[in-house]
Amino acid sequence: MKDSYDNSHPETVSRIRCAFEHGVLAAGTDFRSDRVWEMYINWETEQLNLKAVTGIYTRLLGIPTQQYSHHFQRFKEHIQNNLPKACVTVEEFLRLRRELAAANDHMNSGDSSADDIPPGTEDIKDPAKLVTEIENMRHRIIEIHQEIFNHNEHEVSKRWRFEEGIKRPYFHVKPLEKAQLKNWNEYLDFEIENGTNERVVVLFERCLIACALYEEFWIKYAKYLESHSIEGVRHVYSRACVIHLQKKPLVHLLWSAFEEQQGNINEARRILKSFEESVPGLPMVRLRRVSLERRLGNLEDAVLLLQDAIKISKSPNESTFYAVKLARLLFKVQKNLLDARKVLLEAIEKNPESTKLYLNLLELEYSGDLRQNEENILICFDKAVHSTLSIEKRLIFCQRKVEFLEDFGSDVHKLTNAYDEHQRLLKELDSLKRKPENGLEEHCDKKACTDDEAALSSGQMSADMQASQAAYNYNSWYQYNYQTPWNYGQYYQPTST
Repeated sequence: MKDSYDNSHPETVSRIRCAFEHGVLAAGTDFRSDRVWEMYINWETEQLNLKAVTGIYTRLLGIPTQQYSHHFQRFKEHIQNNLPKACVTVEEFLRLRRELAAANDHMNSGDSSADDIPPGTEDIKDPAKLVTEIENMRHRIIEIHQEIFNHNEHEVSKRWRFEEGIKRPYFHVKPLEKAQLKNWNEYLDFEIENGTNERVVVLFERCLIACALYEEFWIKYAKYLESHSIEGVRHVYSRACVIHLQKKPLVHLLWSAFEEQQGNINEARRILKSFEESVPGLPMVRLRRVSLERRLGNLEDAVLLLQDAIKISKSPNESTFYAVKLARLLFKVQKNLLDARKVLLEAIEKNPESTKLYLNLLELEYSGDLRQNEENILICFDKAVHSTLSIEKRLIFCQRKVEFLEDFGSDVHKLTNAYDEHQRLLKELDSLKRKPENGLEEHCDKKACTDDEAALSSGQMSADMQASQAAYNYNSWYQYNYQTPWNYGQYYQPTST
């Protein structure tokens, strides 16, 4: 602007001054903003506007910057090399003159020398007294700003170690070291606790230059602004999701939740749908879309979203996951037991080796009247026992069937038959264990337990399952722990060999 504007134009000076003001307002509280302040001071000095120079120094000396000491030294030179009358405003000059006159009158009580000081801005006639006043005014101006400088020096010392920890203030695609990420986090926390809103915002903007690809900092920024500016929060989320973090799900989910909180339901829907189209196959996003519709009472739309997720699932486990979610929604929210049962049964046909499906179907059946629903519960047990699950899993389901009939069954024949079946499975398992003649085959069978195996493991018994209802407590939808198989032989003798 200085190079291109016509200096003879009457508005040139005001336009350039407005540009400098805009600059220092936008970035003047930055720790490394010294250069823009110095340019502003030099330009005002060129305009011979010394009062403006003093005003800029007064603002600058109260801001923690890297070259704070250098600025104070230059300020003292500015005051020493120019007359106070030219450096301060008329109001400040008169205040200083009255202050010095009062101090001089107090020191020379009974002397009429103070009466020689003019009441206005005109110069003192006596050259010696004029020099004394000028030196006293300079000393007082510097003294006032020395107090500002001392306080600012203390603030700089608090921030210095954080600034030294910033090794890469610019953007780069390479990841930042953990030490720098930690330093940014601690610096932001410090400024949030101790600084002004203006300084916090400027520091966040500095941070997001180097940390633009780290969603934790965008989220931290948005959370901070929630108590200051709703539009500011929206602007931060928009910049993060549209420009820098197009593939990161968490920040999109939080943006959608924020818009939902503000009542912008269509925008919340759009954010989730747009992200899912961009990055398909993320269950957390599909489930957030489902929960959004459920909270709004659009249960049909929520069901359709889950049904669609089942159709487009790329693996049996993914299909099973959504089937469990759909059954839970139908039963827990819509109170539709029949449809929930149908969903789980269809899922079992597609993925008969999923322990979770059998467990959730059992939980579903157990939730009703056990006496009236006994037949459905036994059908569910039989599905698991006669499925293609491993014999260890089928054995535990069979054990649970015996426990159920023992506790709630209405027919002793069914109980004894279930016990006989349990004994046959035990013998089959025992024969399989005896087959390996060396440790190699047996070692191969001892694979790491999957989630489903862990759910059925007797060694993972939780405290609540040890209660009196341990044998039939199916409150958990995802993991079930079972007791060590009981020796029912002490109660019932096998009816057949």
